[in-house]
Amino acid sequence: MSTASLPISIAQITKTYGKTFALDHVDLEVRSGEFLTLLGPSGSGKTTLLTVLAGFTRPDGGSLKFGGTEMVTVPPHKRNVGMVFQNYALFPHMNVADNVGFPLKLRGVKSAEIRQRCERALEMVRLGGYGTRGVDQLSGGQRQRVALARAMVFEPRIMLMDEPLSALDKQLREHMQIELRQLHDKLGMTTVYVTHDQREALTMSDRIAVINAGRIMQLDTPRAIYERPKNRFVAEFIGESTFLPVVVTGGQVHLGHQALRTAVVPQTDGPQLLMLRPERLRLMGVNAIADTACNTIDATLVATVYQGDSSLFQAALPDGTLVSVRGSSSGSLAPGAPLRLSVAIEDTVLLAMEPAA
Repeated sequence: MSTASLPISIAQITKTYGKTFALDHVDLEVRSGEFLTLLGPSGSGKTTLLTVLAGFTRPDGGSLKFGGTEMVTVPPHKRNVGMVFQNYALFPHMNVADNVGFPLKLRGVKSAEIRQRCERALEMVRLGGYGTRGVDQLSGGQRQRVALARAMVFEPRIMLMDEPLSALDKQLREHMQIELRQLHDKLGMTTVYVTHDQREALTMSDRIAVINAGRIMQLDTPRAIYERPKNRFVAEFIGESTFLPVVVTGGQVHLGHQALRTAVVPQTDGPQLLMLRPERLRLMGVNAIADTACNTIDATLVATVYQGDSSLFQAALPDGTLVSVRGSSSGSLAPGAPLRLSVAIEDTVLLAMEPAA
């Protein structure tokens, strides 16, 4: 089974409910064959945007094009997009084959061809031979695969997925993330995927659109989103961070009395925020020699929490601010011991100081 993909062009899409913007003049270009994830908290607008793509929600304004064709007024059943729902939406009175073949039956495909295409779709999701089973005989992961087979059996050029893995346990969910990504690469269709799980987005996506309050806060690759967030919201939503107020003067960054170096010289003077990722920090004794490619920050060890594959350390700065550090054993350092936090210059990231709400 193979399919050609289509690009998606979203321009100034707006949707309001009363005085609240669910989508606030959204612009977004999804590349042909791309796996793009809409990531954000509950109520951010990500699912509303997905339902606009599917045709279930009519926007108040704006343009939506699939491959250059305007789609805003086209009904859902004529958009020819595959849709995988959060709850799978399988028909309990139908067996697996009938569930998978239902979109083909609606399209008037002959029974013999339906059987052939259903079996091919089930083979793609590693459920070959499961066609006669009842839905109630399947595990959660198998039901998810059936829903995926049904969505792709008619060879759509665009696939939409609304948190399809959220009902699975952690181990199965992580396994299915890899499987879905591999299947996407094999079929080549354009995929738009909705999740609130940051790790899922980082694992599966070509690009991520971080959404909040109906607006796209940042659109970029997973690595850029994580390592170079554009604002505090993105930095807080993707991963763990500590934010420290710093002052920039003449391109020099000052954290209290300490001067810090950054990979890119700041062009704007004034107060900014230093973002520190726990896994990018290292604990050092006060007499240890620091790497010349790192900044060091004076601190005191407060607590150590063993977490199996790593330990979480809490360190206090001179002003009492707590900073989290994730890594391996701290050796002989005990609570109350003076130390230094080491962070590579390339990981010394500054963010704009956002105005108070």
